[in-house]
Amino acid sequence: MQIVVLAGGIGGARFLLGVRAHARRIGAEVTAVVNVGDDVQMHGLRICPDLDSVMYTLGGAHDPERGWGRVGESWVVKEELAAYGAEPSWFGLGDKDVATHLVRTTMLTAGYPLSAVTEALCARWQPGVRLLPATDDRLETHVVAEVEGERRAIHFQEWWVRYRGDVPTHRFVFAGAEAAKPAAGVLDALGSADVVLVAPSNPVVSVAPVLAVPGIKEALADGPAPVVGVSPIIAGAAVRGMADRCLATIGVECSAAGVAGLYGARSAGGLLDGWLVDSSDAGVELPGARVRAVPLWMTDEDATAAMVAAALELA
Repeated sequence: MQIVVLAGGIGGARFLLGVRAHARRIGAEVTAVVNVGDDVQMHGLRICPDLDSVMYTLGGAHDPERGWGRVGESWVVKEELAAYGAEPSWFGLGDKDVATHLVRTTMLTAGYPLSAVTEALCARWQPGVRLLPATDDRLETHVVAEVEGERRAIHFQEWWVRYRGDVPTHRFVFAGAEAAKPAAGVLDALGSADVVLVAPSNPVVSVAPVLAVPGIKEALADGPAPVVGVSPIIAGAAVRGMADRCLATIGVECSAAGVAGLYGARSAGGLLDGWLVDSSDAGVELPGARVRAVPLWMTDEDATAAMVAAALELA
């Protein structure tokens, strides 16, 4: 069996732990198509937060307390940059993390595409699934917001890390998406998939940038594989992160039903054939798609693997 997962963020990384565990039990292979909208250039380095979160988490090197970055991290480089007054001062790079960004930036500068760079980085971490960026091309999520008395577009990282999303926000823009192409291997993976899972990632800034790459949504719509989404909202609340703020910005209710409506049923021109919701949201409907309610709290790897098994049964 070939399983493809659309994922981003910490929630996507944790979900993939369960996907990998269940895939090993049933002899399936997994490909993760990962959001790059969070990617940013800082201090001359190309940083790919979602790809790295997935890579570190599956490689056993992530910090479980912070939920992001490397465990046992130190911050000498950050302190030295601050001593120089180097900007941006609001974005910190850990010392171990800097090594990853140095290798990535060196390879990108030498002409390697991001998909090849990601494969090279994963050779060290052995994540047990194939990681593919949604695109090798530039795609960045920008946020149109009121900042310091004026409306302007800022990078998603500045909106979230610097301002914590706590500024009047008008819309999200996926800069570069129209000219982007699916990364090498993405369309082949979708075309040969037996099932596609949409991780319980932020639907606005983790999943939507993936779908914004021309060709990906079309491949899902035309492909033979059923598409099953897992709700990132439980009992009207985001499990973590800023999904509630993002959904409010685009006028979508923060609920399992709201996100289901945002994705839509594939039979009606949307994305989903199936929608997995938490037991607390039993009764949610998505016309044209099957809905099932099971426990969705990713308390540990076994609980997450059980979610994945339920999603595959729904498919």
